[in-house]
Amino acid sequence: MERAVVRITLIGLMVALAATLPNKDNWNIYSFHINSTVSSRYATTVITSRVANRMAESKEVEFHVRIPKNAFITKFRMFIDGQVYDGNVKEKEQAQRQYTTAVSRGQSAGIVSSVGRTLEEFKTSVTISAHNKVTFELTYEELMKRTLGKYELQIHARPMQPVKDFKIDVHIQEKAGISFLDVKGGLSTNALANAITRTQADKQAWVHFYPTEDQQKACDSCDEQGLNGDLVIVYDVNRNSTLGDIMVSKGYFVHHFAPSNLSRIPKNVVFIIDRSGSMHGRKIEQTRTALIHILGDLAEDDYFGLITFDDKIFHWKQELVQANSANLDSAKKFARRISDRGGTDINRAVLEGSNMLNAHPREGSASLLILLTDGDPTSGETNIERIHSNVRQAIAGKFPLYCLGFGFDVNFEFLEKMALQNNGVARRIYEESDAAIQLKGFYEEVATPLLTDVTMSYKGGSNLTQTVFSQYYNGSEIVVAGQIDDNNIDSFIPQAVAITRTERKTFSETNSPVETSETVSENQTQRVWAYLTVKQLLQKELLMSGPEKEEVKKNILELSLKYSFVTPHTSMVVTKPPGETADVLDKPKEGKQESRIWGNPLQGALPPPPAAAAPLPGAPGPRGTPRLHRFLITTENPAAPLCFDVPGDPFIKLLHHPSRELFVNGELDSETTGVFQKIVIHFEADKYVEVDVKGVTIRVGENTTRLTGDDVFTNDSLTVITRSKEIDIAAGDARIVIIVHEKAGREFLWPVMRQKPSTTNIEGLLALKPAEYQDTYDFPIITKKIKDQKFPVTRAVGVHYSVTPPETLICWLSPADSALQRPLNDFFVAQL
Repeated sequence: MERAVVRITLIGLMVALAATLPNKDNWNIYSFHINSTVSSRYATTVITSRVANRMAESKEVEFHVRIPKNAFITKFRMFIDGQVYDGNVKEKEQAQRQYTTAVSRGQSAGIVSSVGRTLEEFKTSVTISAHNKVTFELTYEELMKRTLGKYELQIHARPMQPVKDFKIDVHIQEKAGISFLDVKGGLSTNALANAITRTQADKQAWVHFYPTEDQQKACDSCDEQGLNGDLVIVYDVNRNSTLGDIMVSKGYFVHHFAPSNLSRIPKNVVFIIDRSGSMHGRKIEQTRTALIHILGDLAEDDYFGLITFDDKIFHWKQELVQANSANLDSAKKFARRISDRGGTDINRAVLEGSNMLNAHPREGSASLLILLTDGDPTSGETNIERIHSNVRQAIAGKFPLYCLGFGFDVNFEFLEKMALQNNGVARRIYEESDAAIQLKGFYEEVATPLLTDVTMSYKGGSNLTQTVFSQYYNGSEIVVAGQIDDNNIDSFIPQAVAITRTERKTFSETNSPVETSETVSENQTQRVWAYLTVKQLLQKELLMSGPEKEEVKKNILELSLKYSFVTPHTSMVVTKPPGETADVLDKPKEGKQESRIWGNPLQGALPPPPAAAAPLPGAPGPRGTPRLHRFLITTENPAAPLCFDVPGDPFIKLLHHPSRELFVNGELDSETTGVFQKIVIHFEADKYVEVDVKGVTIRVGENTTRLTGDDVFTNDSLTVITRSKEIDIAAGDARIVIIVHEKAGREFLWPVMRQKPSTTNIEGLLALKPAEYQDTYDFPIITKKIKDQKFPVTRAVGVHYSVTPPETLICWLSPADSALQRPLNDFFVAQL
């Protein structure tokens, strides 16, 4: 009997449906192969799973794998009874409109979801007749990124049971020659090490991983369910100071530029550190630790500055200083004293950092700005568009801005756009035990500039990907792709111009003559160009608005459909045998916990819903039946969340914090189920905030203020910021963001807890702590278990309102008292 432990937190949901979970004891995975071919840094990986239904009746069989986030799924198909069922990539909105209706009629959904830092999870299922077999085949492609002097091919293996015929085969082909090869990851250690064989030649390498069934239970993260971990193939290619490698095929080229033997360029760097109240606890401790390590890595010819900020700005020094031992010791002492407090004035902090770099121009150096924050702007300038404009004007293209977003409460899209507008990148720092290592690791990527103001040019080339780069760092790589005019290689002349430590240098000699590659498939060069173009257009789309944004989106869609890439604008329709509705596969965006694939009626595998099934939330029931509102308790991993119904229209206790005199209550919407039409906040003895879809009313003592547009109100420790479709409220050490959603022309509210008070003396739906539940099966009844309490559940589907736009999810409908682990009435209040 399978048992799984998951963690859960609160969000919102509506609409129900009955179903059951597939039992993995009903089928046997008799073969599981992963074959990855890497040619000129472009990896094509095929996962093939062969499964047999060993029961004497039809059963639902599941395919469940994890792939790198950076990859695009390009093909999925199933082989059943001699028939091939191919997936087709379609425009996303068209596919979702086609299948959302099927979901609302009671059909189940597979999922694609973000899993941790580097992986996405793909899950689907199909019903197989008695003693029959199915073969699943998934293909994905990715351009490998060079970081800290190496490429890493990550292959995750988690077939969910030991497999008799389990194989991972990797073949690497590199025209420049392979300089080193290594195998790492949790599947390469201890008892599994002797299951790996590797062979390296001059320009090729092979890695094979063939563990026995006993070995598949032996790794640190493995158990009776078999392998669960990564095999990471690490390698690099030979380098020199020339223009690099250029692969050409059928009128397309891909250029890899990573010159070596260059002197490092001294840098000017300003660290901007968020010390607001939300950085309390482990975040600020890990930041201090990382900053002290980073300061210790500065070279003596580097210059640096250090700014911390909350609602005020704190300079360690007013100007950049040399990284000598005395200054570094003083800066480390300052770093050790950084403590959390106050709001978040990102605008002024970044402008101060920009001013420090602008005031310190230095010939033969490279400047960069690094921002670390865990929240939204809540003090000073809070309008995101104005902050972007201010920062762009201050930096004026003179140096890159790198934005590090700490945790999942941060507005990552805001940081990503600000970084991209200023020639930098945004990176999420995961709030885990190794966060200090993550911070230090990012710094190491940009710690050693080798070139600045890099311009790549290609006479006789067109339709080029990005050709201008502010800086090139040691251990990284610049990749440019494009088309060769008239496929005329003789007139194609590549060149790179950049500034080194001492001069403006032209790179024009390649490692080998520009010629058609014989080591890649005929269309791979064209696919690399398409992959790079789509990736960069997705970034460009974030920076655009209006007609320009729509034009970029159109270009993304055209390329994605032509090359069968599953991107944020396309979906793969997974076709199935007659009688089963196709699944629709979406690619999740960064920061979104889950997307969904819609479809699959699970015929033959699941019993039909009982004839007397309870009415759906909001649907008319028997006379006298109260209206139902549904709330969702979601998991931190891809397991299905719990959900529960609230009958009638009670006032809901959202957050009560008596010791801080903070009380937040909500009035449920009269027309849309599971959402709010009014939210009221009582704070201290004389402060009152009322939020509805028309605006915000604030009373402090006898004074009343009404906010209806973009505005900011501050009074002592109460701050209210109104933005388009969002109200951001900070009361003491608590912070709540109220999202304004719209459906069918009607607006409604949904609250999200962005910062919980540091005390444990809080109550309400927004205060629910993460919980743990176990999957238990008492066929034909599905049950869950929290602590020592077991309770029945049915499968349901609805809308997750804590994200924008809302997403439809699957959940396990549970008795409210069981899901909450306390009486539901404890979450009701008599008045707002």
